[in-house]
Amino acid sequence: MARIAGVDLPRDKSIEYALPDIFGVGLSGARKILEQVGIDPRTKVAEISESDVSKLREVIEKEWRVEGDLRRQIQMNIRRLQEIQCTRGIRHRRGLPVRGQRTSTNARTRKGPKRTVGAKKKKK
Repeated sequence: MARIAGVDLPRDKSIEYALPDIFGVGLSGARKILEQVGIDPRTKVAEISESDVSKLREVIEKEWRVEGDLRRQIQMNIRRLQEIQCTRGIRHRRGLPVRGQRTSTNARTRKGPKRTVGAKKKKK
């Protein structure tokens, strides 16, 4: 099993579609990496030699920010926005959509499940 950047790549997938399992590497990035290393994108992960895995590991470590480093950088960027109290930072803090989406409807992913405010009981 190929282990790159702390992630075990699935053996039955082709390497082109297995590399995006690494946080920070998408499909187009995987294609660029494979072209740079010189590996055929259709080869299965199980068929790749140990030397090719080490080449992939080197390229990803040197030229890509992935997994823990990338997650840390994203969190630091969000924290910076919150500290300077810009609109995006405030919306991150409140748990609202950050990029200008409407919130009167269709913001359930960001706002969480609907919390109904109870109606008052009628007095007799």
